[in-house]
Amino acid sequence: MTKSAPDRPEGTSAYIAVTGAYWAFMLTDGALRMLVLLHFHKLGFSPVQLAYLFVLYEIAGVVTNLSAGWIAARFGLTSTLYAGLGLQVLALLALTQLDPAWTVGFSVIFVMLVQGASGVAKDLAKMSSKSAVKLLAPQEGGALFRWVALLTGSKNAVKGIGFFLGAVLLGTVGFVWAVLVMTLMLALILLVVLFAMPPGLPAGRKTAKFSEVFSKSANVNWLSVARVFLFGARDVWFVVGIPIYFYAVLSDGSEAGNRTAFFLIGSFMAVWIILYGVVQTLAPRMLNAQMRSETDLLSLAPVWAWRLAVIPGGLMAATLFAQSGETWLTGVLVAGLLVFGAVFAINSSLHSYLILSFTKSERVTMDVGFYYMANAAGRLMGTLLSGVTYQVGGLTAMLGTACVMVALAAVASGKLEFEKTAA
Repeated sequence: MTKSAPDRPEGTSAYIAVTGAYWAFMLTDGALRMLVLLHFHKLGFSPVQLAYLFVLYEIAGVVTNLSAGWIAARFGLTSTLYAGLGLQVLALLALTQLDPAWTVGFSVIFVMLVQGASGVAKDLAKMSSKSAVKLLAPQEGGALFRWVALLTGSKNAVKGIGFFLGAVLLGTVGFVWAVLVMTLMLALILLVVLFAMPPGLPAGRKTAKFSEVFSKSANVNWLSVARVFLFGARDVWFVVGIPIYFYAVLSDGSEAGNRTAFFLIGSFMAVWIILYGVVQTLAPRMLNAQMRSETDLLSLAPVWAWRLAVIPGGLMAATLFAQSGETWLTGVLVAGLLVFGAVFAINSSLHSYLILSFTKSERVTMDVGFYYMANAAGRLMGTLLSGVTYQVGGLTAMLGTACVMVALAAVASGKLEFEKTAA
């Protein structure tokens, strides 16, 4: 007891440093997504072509998360954080070299490759931060749920600000200068953490084997399946479909109209992500987690997933009774998707807590990496379907797909069992 008391402040300082670096990273990540989406839509890219721009980003997330847990276990969490920040700086610098004279095909390939590097960077940084919660959070009184909810919620609030920042910068200083501003900011953060990272995070374990990344826990595996469909259901409308629909409704094609559309789309995406982050942070209090057992919290996962499935189903029904572009439909979509964001946040927060609850400290980076590999696989599936469903069947097909995917997440969540969890 006397030994652990002084260790906690030291570990907490390291956690704060990792979290601060992660915030800076996610600000640039959110801004970059809006910059790429709106810039290339303005250039005339189709919804499917826009989806292609993000495909390698998500594929990189699948591969990175599968290997990042092993890398962190072998070389330490700080190594993956530094690598993530450094790679994002290089990716941003590469994006400034984009030439409008290039052909559409070459531009797509170039941006896909840069986005792939950015996807690797993001998941290296994410895995470092999420694993640090398990290792540094107090284990009593529901503290683990509160700490992971605070990290995840604040990260998403910062990413939401990034969406707004990216749209505003695109409409004011243009694509290249916007990317340069983000590059400089993130490079400064990297220098700070390189020279001023407090001690507290564990060093690597040289005996770690890559085969250990595949979990033998049924709970970890079922939760990962649920995560695939949960995030697929979000990104099927979030990545391409809804921003392009709003652009069609809000812009008259003029330069002033484009700026207004960029501002309003960026504002909506920012508000959605910030709301998502705030609800994630408040989720332990909303669910009265401190007074609930782990069994109770586990049983809430399928309940909240089924509640979430109702929302895209209702929005899909609304599209069947409206003409495209009708004002009332746009209002219903905005309100409905904000409600979706709040309920989605509770689902996501429960998942983030449960994965850390299920895993053991000695293999936390392995299980967290595997789980976020599933997260990336869901985003990849949602990204591909976002462009395809919107182009083929419009809002109705897109929202119907989201409804089905949430239902599949609910079914997978129902397979979780308390007796199979790891202490």
